Amino acid sequence: MAARIDLTLDCADARLLAGFWKTALGYIDEPPPAPFKTREEWLAQFDLPEDDSVDDGAWLCAPDGVGPRLAILKVPEPKTAKNRLHMDVRVPGHGSPEERWERIRAEAERLVRAGGSVLEEFEGHHVMMADPEGNEFCVAAGPAQTG
Repeated sequence: MAARIDLTLDCADARLLAGFWKTALGYIDEPPPAPFKTREEWLAQFDLPEDDSVDDGAWLCAPDGVGPRLAILKVPEPKTAKNRLHMDVRVPGHGSPEERWERIRAEAERLVRAGGSVLEEFEGHHVMMADPEGNEFCVAAGPAQTG
């Protein structure tokens, strides 16, 4: 059986990044683990520093439960270098190369409106972007669907 993974992003503002990545991925806030009714209840079980708050983290998941969960956690140090791991946001890969590129560019434009920025375009292939805190990711076409 394959292992499941979660992805974790360190950040300065968990609420800001959670809003961006919910828009980018179509994810939702993940409910707290049972039997807890709120994230505050869940966090209260840990011996956290007094100045930690529920706003220092966000936990996101795909509405259908498919795909990795995303944890976004506030850390004191700033981002200092290029990511060693990044996400690729995939658009449908069917159609002509021009149609795929049009969908890639449209998705990049949507994510700019959500707070992201374009770092570089690789014409006809992918757009390298950054989220509101500078974490790099790409927008590219996914595999073409068959049958």
